[in-house]
Amino acid sequence: MSIDELHDFTMLGVWTMTKEKLNLETKRILLRPFELSDGPRVKKLAEDKAIADTTLNVPHPYKDGMAEEWILTHQPKFENEEEVTCAIILKPIQELIGAIGLAIDKRFNRAELGYWVGKEYWNQGYCTEASKVILKYGFYELGLHRIIATHIIRNPASGKVMKKIGMKKEGILREHVIKWDKYEDVVSYGILKKEWENIIKKP
Repeated sequence: MSIDELHDFTMLGVWTMTKEKLNLETKRILLRPFELSDGPRVKKLAEDKAIADTTLNVPHPYKDGMAEEWILTHQPKFENEEEVTCAIILKPIQELIGAIGLAIDKRFNRAELGYWVGKEYWNQGYCTEASKVILKYGFYELGLHRIIATHIIRNPASGKVMKKIGMKKEGILREHVIKWDKYEDVVSYGILKKEWENIIKKP
């Protein structure tokens, strides 16, 4: 990873937020709350088996109504400070391309980062860009001390995103999850607020 990659926090963007609305914006993308009308688009993206294969929580097959049911959970969890979940919108074409969020554990002042984008949007830097801005939100607006992220060991592309946003590899959780009836190793990454602040302060 180059210094330019790590320190390109010109993409950190700006946000507006109320109890009802959360909007995070960068040069290329907008992170906004999901709406029920996003359901068909979510289903179209998430029903690709490749999405379920490379994530821990996206089901397959992705049946009718699953997206809307999932979207309806977002606002109560946001109001209870349990989760922040955003749609990733590609600004030039105003199209939903994926999702990103923080699952918050208030007991320990930490959160877990999760994200996915549709297969046609892989390897274009969208997850990295979205993750940078939501880290800023987590540390500055939510006052978190620590943010973690995990990926299935056979999905190294997700690990590259975690490295690019400054996270450190903390270990491997052996046979930690079951995917397609098979135990899978999971790689764990993390970053502390003070580490993130040191990154963005460097020239």
